Amino acid sequence: MIQLKQPLVIALDGHSSCGKSSFAKAIASELGYLYIDSGAMYRAVTWYAMQNGLITNGKVDVSSLITKLSSIDIDFRLNSESLKYETFLNEENIEGPIRSLEVSRNVSEISTIKEVRERLVALQQKMGEKKNIVMDGRDIGTVVFPKADIKIFMTASLEVRTQRRFDELKAKGIAASAKEVCENLARRDYIDQNREESPLAKADDAIILDNSDMTPHQQMEWFFKIIEKYQS
Repeated sequence: MIQLKQPLVIALDGHSSCGKSSFAKAIASELGYLYIDSGAMYRAVTWYAMQNGLITNGKVDVSSLITKLSSIDIDFRLNSESLKYETFLNEENIEGPIRSLEVSRNVSEISTIKEVRERLVALQQKMGEKKNIVMDGRDIGTVVFPKADIKIFMTASLEVRTQRRFDELKAKGIAASAKEVCENLARRDYIDQNREESPLAKADDAIILDNSDMTPHQQMEWFFKIIEKYQS
């Protein structure tokens, strides 16, 4: 475990399926930090909306969802067996359901809603008050933690991201074609980068990591160098 001179807030932003969550989890584990998957929070709201009949043919009943935001509670709990953090919505473990392709199809629409973003950003900022945190998402370094100690912007080619996401779904037994996955990622990229509320963008002081041709081990070696430079 790396020994740091001071507690840090580490923000990772980037495109869908470029490995942000896996990398953020690895960093948190290496540092002994809390990992917060902000994307899972938007997926949780999406799952809530789907379960409560607030999404029909891809259209969100925004006004009804807004009135229910105060009744939505999201937290992360460590699974004692897998030693991985899992997402809970109103005391229910929804880690599995929120990773489905159906949720993926609708999450970008949910994330464009101003009130949803305001609610979740407030929750995320509260989680980071004590530092010692690694958080990944789309607007962590630009909106949630604009003063984060270390900001990383991750990306990879659409082809590589499609294959990674396809393999992930296949491993979970979720049926989807490579074409469907590619189209979903391209659509999410467009929505994420062009929405009015907190669009996906690289913070001016973020460090770019293109991991198209990198292994997880190579990514961690890259991060170690960043930490060494930060503490020097």
